[in-house]
Amino acid sequence: MTPEALERGKSWLVTGDLRPTRQRLTLAALLVGDGENRHVTAEGLHDAVLSTGDKVSLATVYNTLKAFCDAGLMQEVTVDGSRSYFDTRMDDHPHFHFEDTGHLTDAPAGDLEIRGLPPVPEGYEIAKLDVVIRLRKIS
Repeated sequence: MTPEALERGKSWLVTGDLRPTRQRLTLAALLVGDGENRHVTAEGLHDAVLSTGDKVSLATVYNTLKAFCDAGLMQEVTVDGSRSYFDTRMDDHPHFHFEDTGHLTDAPAGDLEIRGLPPVPEGYEIAKLDVVIRLRKIS
């Protein structure tokens, strides 16, 4: 990893008030080191770490991604109840999920209209609304 990627990762961790341990710094640099937003799975990020020659367990990757989410640095996007992606882009935005490849990407939000939602039970408020548009290739 480049010194710039490591520095960007360290700065990102500081904004989440997280101590930059070696493992967190490695993962942060892979996630935000080039300044681009990412949609990753824990398994995909684990493979990326291993390809750098670093050693981090898959359990550590899961735990660290959860810590990043808890710190407000990224958000978890659940696609089908069993598959989670982690998104470094923090504003509210819809996603496309390509069923044939498992790829998740941002969808343009400009044409998205949500005209109404069911009434919320008393004592509750809407915390977040996730929009995942699942795409299937035409045969």
